[in-house]
Amino acid sequence: MVQQVTNGIKISVTSNFEGTSYRNFRLYFAFSYEVTIENQSNDTVQLLERQWTIFDSLNHNEVVEGSGVIGKKPILKPAEKYTYKSNCFLTSPIGAMKGFYNMVNFSTSSAFKVYIPTFQLMVSSIHN
Repeated sequence: MVQQVTNGIKISVTSNFEGTSYRNFRLYFAFSYEVTIENQSNDTVQLLERQWTIFDSLNHNEVVEGSGVIGKKPILKPAEKYTYKSNCFLTSPIGAMKGFYNMVNFSTSSAFKVYIPTFQLMVSSIHN
């Protein structure tokens, strides 16, 4: 697990190798990841957008951005947590992801970024 706190918002991420699949005659390595967003600040905040940079050791880096996470824009009061799961496919057994969330503080109406720490995507057998 990797963790990072930015502006009172704690991000924790775990990742898992899920297996391989073939699409269009090409082998892909499937990874899942779980993100927990914990509001350790004294203000209510909302996640509005995300941006991920996906590193694939055999491919170009890919930037993925969009509204919310998994179709939601969670609002977190102080001490609340929000957890979601998602996945990605790589062309190699080794990679990583990092990124940030664009959020808004309801008390001040100010926008701010919360950084997602870099986490590894690695086939289980490579760890040994």
